[in-house]
Amino acid sequence: MIIGITGTNGAGKGTVVDYLVEQKGCNHFSARTFLIEEIQKQGLPVDRTHMRQVANELRKAHGPAYVVERLLAQAQATPGASVIESIRTIGEAQLLLAHGAQLWAVDADRKIRYERIRARMSETDQVTFEQFCEYEDREMQGTEAWDMNVFGVMKQAQHSFVNDTTREALFLQVEEVWKTIATS
Repeated sequence: MIIGITGTNGAGKGTVVDYLVEQKGCNHFSARTFLIEEIQKQGLPVDRTHMRQVANELRKAHGPAYVVERLLAQAQATPGASVIESIRTIGEAQLLLAHGAQLWAVDADRKIRYERIRARMSETDQVTFEQFCEYEDREMQGTEAWDMNVFGVMKQAQHSFVNDTTREALFLQVEEVWKTIATS
């Protein structure tokens, strides 16, 4: 079983992934980690602008599903269930769905999500609320096949989670879905 995780920034994608890894024994493959490695190879600063730039360059050069295509190959070669984190383009979602993967989406209130990203203190999250909104708006509805269209990807998800309260409430939602797919 392969599960692709999509969702808005700071919604809890990583929290869902951690739960699946720790509680269900899933293997984890991260688009973010893949892109950070590419950024570092190019000697660029690791920030949100370069994450988007490098991802788009790779997708333009190799196809709109390139990043997830690479991660899917790794997941398919690894025994057991796997989760691929951060599906961002329609092409990535379509690739996963065509290979029988599940697609899950995570969302939360924008202000809650901003506070979460500020608290995690990663190099790509040191932005003002205005910058956060600007980046997110740009990433939500890209019109090019290689560009991010998180809103479009989230609409394709078989399961969606709202993470506006506690981790425990999110885990209950995930557990309910896990029960339905693990038995089918």
